[in-house]
Amino acid sequence: MTPGQWREYQRQAKERWRSVLEPKEPVIWVSTDSGALASGAARTLDAIESTLRRLGVSATVRKTAAFGTTWLEPVVDIQKPGAPRITYGGVTADVAPELLESWLVRDDPRPDLAFASFSDEPYRGIAPLKDTDWWRLQRRVLLGRCGWIDPDSIEDYVANDGYAALARCLLEMTPEQVVEEVKEANVRGRGGAGFPAGIKWESAASAANNPKFIIVNAHEGEPNVFKDRRLLEGDPHQLLEGLIIAGYAVGSPRGYVYIGSEYPLAFERTVRAVRQAEELGLLGENILGTGFGFEVRVVPGAGAYISGEASAAIYGIQGERGMPRTKPPRSAEAGLWGMPTVVNNVETLSNMPHVINNGAKWFTSLGTEKSPGTKVFSLAGDIKYVGMAELEMGCTMRDLLFVAGGGMRDGSRFRAVLAGGISGGLIPEDKLELTNEFGTLEAEGSMMGSGGYEIYDEGTCMVDVAYYCTRFNRDESCGKCVPCRIGTSSQLEMFERIRHGQGRESDIARLARSSEDIIAYSLCGLGQAAPVPILSMIRHFEDELIAHVRDKRCPAGVCPMRPEEGSRQAPFTMTALERAAEERAETVGTR
Repeated sequence: MTPGQWREYQRQAKERWRSVLEPKEPVIWVSTDSGALASGAARTLDAIESTLRRLGVSATVRKTAAFGTTWLEPVVDIQKPGAPRITYGGVTADVAPELLESWLVRDDPRPDLAFASFSDEPYRGIAPLKDTDWWRLQRRVLLGRCGWIDPDSIEDYVANDGYAALARCLLEMTPEQVVEEVKEANVRGRGGAGFPAGIKWESAASAANNPKFIIVNAHEGEPNVFKDRRLLEGDPHQLLEGLIIAGYAVGSPRGYVYIGSEYPLAFERTVRAVRQAEELGLLGENILGTGFGFEVRVVPGAGAYISGEASAAIYGIQGERGMPRTKPPRSAEAGLWGMPTVVNNVETLSNMPHVINNGAKWFTSLGTEKSPGTKVFSLAGDIKYVGMAELEMGCTMRDLLFVAGGGMRDGSRFRAVLAGGISGGLIPEDKLELTNEFGTLEAEGSMMGSGGYEIYDEGTCMVDVAYYCTRFNRDESCGKCVPCRIGTSSQLEMFERIRHGQGRESDIARLARSSEDIIAYSLCGLGQAAPVPILSMIRHFEDELIAHVRDKRCPAGVCPMRPEEGSRQAPFTMTALERAAEERAETVGTR
């Protein structure tokens, strides 16, 4: 494809998109991401199509995804000519026929089923989306197209400024200028570490060895963290464009998208996006006639949590067991097959088209000085609006959870939030004025991490939460280093005793001391963060731990404090290794 052909394709795509925004017949959007499909969206789609045939109504049915209103699924949006688009929640296959007949035939928009309308003022009893708590604090950048475009349509993406940034890079900018723009924007890694992407790109670009590679780490393996999955399911071309831009900036001929095997829909849509870009001439040799060539391969991961660690992902792509390695060298110096490799998170690379289109100054105008831009959060647990929200960096935890998240559901009371995923820390209610940015939550023993937050109500036992996190990290440890392999197992044994009413006074100090050792001496991020939930539990909820150990009581009534009469469960006994460790601890404590 030549630059002239590209501009003509872009013009035609935008022209066709106008018919979607200014419809001459009803347009019906049906959410089809993994959360929607799990809620029955496929059956809803079938019911809509059969109902339209039965009613004899002509309408355009469009598949979309990942708007973020997961708690409303199945979600259906309807826009009639001359009326705003309206979002409806809970539209199951048995509800869809009644909704369509009411709105499309009898002209009743059914406010009882509606969540909001895309209008400036209330529309026939339906509140504007912009005035809802869930929406009013959001700043949609990465999620800007989600819920509007068909994720399987490259034309939809191009019609909404897709691949315009890539064209600008290739036709108007040198690789060095692209790197400088990203550095000036200070795009920091959204996978948890927060390392500046521009510096990483610059290091790989200046490395002497060739070829160089780009890896998209889409192996999001934590429970209740799903923002990368939704970005791939809702707007896969956005990630792909950012990946190609990174390849051009670094001087790489090939990129890899490493997706966990438990994400089949994200994998399928990413593969389809790659094929569409190849067919259009935006991937392959001599892109837009510039002489730059780039190919992309989508690789399934093993599904293990450790496979999401950067060096483990490299081994996984090479067909080896996903295990971390010692550093240096860093991957930017020697990564995939020993060559310079940039490893970036899905959300990180998805920012790049927006940085190029709008400029570094625009990006740094969002968020805070040290944490510019927006952040996509996934909210789960005992919260009203389970789903996704995109807010500017620096938003308070209270605004995120109690405005965008809607607060606690079913009239329950907030107890804590596990911020940063399974390796994050617990944050109590009196710390909710903390801001979401790099380095802030760490001061309270937590982290923003990848932006996955699990919210708990007053019926939750914090000791049980720490036990759950420890069990997950123990199970997902690759076993390569002793502190993580043995340390997490030992901590899990202590929690098993404590939860069954057989904890010992020394367990409190041993949990804290062993956590510090595991963090200090583990090889990779899994071990270095595995004890964070334990330390935060001790820091903010020590009274609950003491109640379990001293009083043999679980205040929340969750833990199985004692075997019931007649149970076959054997009492926990101290092993020889534990007795030796106990004796050493007591000896050290008397010195």
